[in-house]
Amino acid sequence: MAIELKAKKRTLVGKEVGALREKGIIPAVVYGPKQEALSVEIVLRDFAKTLEEAGESTVISLSIDGESHNVLIHDVDYDPVSSTPRHADFYAIVKGQKVEVEVELVFTGEAPAVKELGGNLVKARHDIEIKGDPMNLPPELTVDVSGLTALDMQILAKDIVLPEGVELMTDPGEVVATVIEAVEEKEPEPAPDIASIEISEDRGKKPEEEGKADEAGETPKA
Repeated sequence: MAIELKAKKRTLVGKEVGALREKGIIPAVVYGPKQEALSVEIVLRDFAKTLEEAGESTVISLSIDGESHNVLIHDVDYDPVSSTPRHADFYAIVKGQKVEVEVELVFTGEAPAVKELGGNLVKARHDIEIKGDPMNLPPELTVDVSGLTALDMQILAKDIVLPEGVELMTDPGEVVATVIEAVEEKEPEPAPDIASIEISEDRGKKPEEEGKADEAGETPKA
C-alpha cells in the first residue's frame, strides 16, 4: 500500500509563498508526462514525515483536494541555514513507464581487512542511479562489506544486487567502497623555545648608527 500524503491546490505564487512557510506550509509542484504542472501546498510536518519514510524512490499516493495521484518525490529544496524543506517537486508517474532515480546505499557487515589488517573503510558513494518500474523501485539498497578481506579490495557499482526488472544507470565500474591502508599520523614537531634563542643587541642596527658609534670611539659589539 502506497504512503499517503495530502495536499491542496495553491493559488499563492512567487514571493507570496513566504506567507505559507510562516504557517508551516511548503509550496510544491506536481508534473509528469501526462500531468500539466500543478501548484500545490503541503503541511511541512506531514511532508517531512513522508520524505523520511519514502525517500525519493518510493511511490506516494498524493491526494490533491481528494484526487489521488501516484507520484515520486523528485526534488527537494532546503533552507541553507535551517536545512528545513522549503519546496518540493513531485513527478506524476505513468503506469508501465520506467523512471530513473537515485537510491540511498546502506552499508552492512564488517570488513575483515579493517578488523584484522587495520585498514580504513572508505565509502566512496552513498547513493547510485537506477532505472525501473516505479512500483518496483527499492527505497534503499544494501552493500555488504564483509567480503573485503584484503587491503585495496573494492566493491563496484555492478556488484550491488538489484531487484528484478531494475537496471543500473551509474557507471558499473565506479567504486562504491574500498579498504585502504591506514596512514600513521606524524606528531607535530615541538615549537622552538624562544627563551633559549640568544638575541643579539645589534640586531636591527642600521649601518649609519654603526658609523656614529665608530666616530664616537665606541667599539661595536661582536
